[in-house]
Amino acid sequence: MKFGLFIPQGWRFDLVGIDPADQWTTMKDLALHADAGSWESVWVYDHFHTTPEPSDQATHEAWSLMAGLGAVTSRVRLGQMCSCMSYRNPAYLAKVAATADHISGGRIEMGIGAGWYEHEWRAYGYGFPEARDRLGMLREGVQIFQQAWTTGVSSLDGKYYQVDGAICQPLPIQKGRSGIPLWIAGGGEKVTLKIAAQYADYTNFAGDAETFQAKSEILRGHCDNLGRDFGEITRSANYNVFIGETEKDVQDRIDWYADHLTKSLGEAAGAEHARRSGSQGLTGTPEQIVEKLKAMEELGMTYAITYFGDAAYDRSSIELFESQVVPEFA
Repeated sequence: MKFGLFIPQGWRFDLVGIDPADQWTTMKDLALHADAGSWESVWVYDHFHTTPEPSDQATHEAWSLMAGLGAVTSRVRLGQMCSCMSYRNPAYLAKVAATADHISGGRIEMGIGAGWYEHEWRAYGYGFPEARDRLGMLREGVQIFQQAWTTGVSSLDGKYYQVDGAICQPLPIQKGRSGIPLWIAGGGEKVTLKIAAQYADYTNFAGDAETFQAKSEILRGHCDNLGRDFGEITRSANYNVFIGETEKDVQDRIDWYADHLTKSLGEAAGAEHARRSGSQGLTGTPEQIVEKLKAMEELGMTYAITYFGDAAYDRSSIELFESQVVPEFA
């Protein structure tokens, strides 16, 4: 199993209290920590406003971070979970990603999805198209990516995007199936997973056993219908992590997170958000977390991308995970 680490960028109120002038240093240092260790990759979110509520707290832009992190690290792969197709013209985004691939020496992963954060869409003047249209944009955009990264030029007279000889030079350093590896994120059964079956190198959907297994079987069916080898696609999931040596340590982590969120969201909302984060992730001692991940590995989940809510303030959770969980999957 491979492990990725989310770098706090503000979207989840995870840089609150750190002076904006010092936030890049915080992000950079965590990425360098991962680069020097056993992590396969580091990740950021592609969002502009905080969640679960918009606020005036900082949220750093994903692709700027890709270039910055690519320049200062040397080994870890660099991903976004996930870029929203409609936030940038896909021919332009293909060019951005190809450039970032060169800056990083060929370490970019393209996480891409249809987008969902309505407030953010409307605030930036993108409207908020129906789901079928957002998914149509995703399908057409992925086609543009593949053309751009493998041939150096893209042309598409689509319903949503029209590009006519858009040049993408230099080509990415990576020369995979799509050029840069494609992560199609989301679990929509009729459209998103069909797009994934056709184009994805990786998928990313819910990390609980029941949902993961169900989505995997639907993905397999789409692969069978398209003549694609299901085994070619790596299936991943994202996890909030609350880890401690003892049950009390684990609860202390959850309590800290609730108190931290309370400062921005208020007592009730902070406590509820912390509760949901804990219930939906990897919560427990190292032994308990290893057991959960082993069960998921049996179902075919071979890439876990982890989020630690306290990462910007205290690395002890990350270090415990590194020393007692990751080695069990070496």
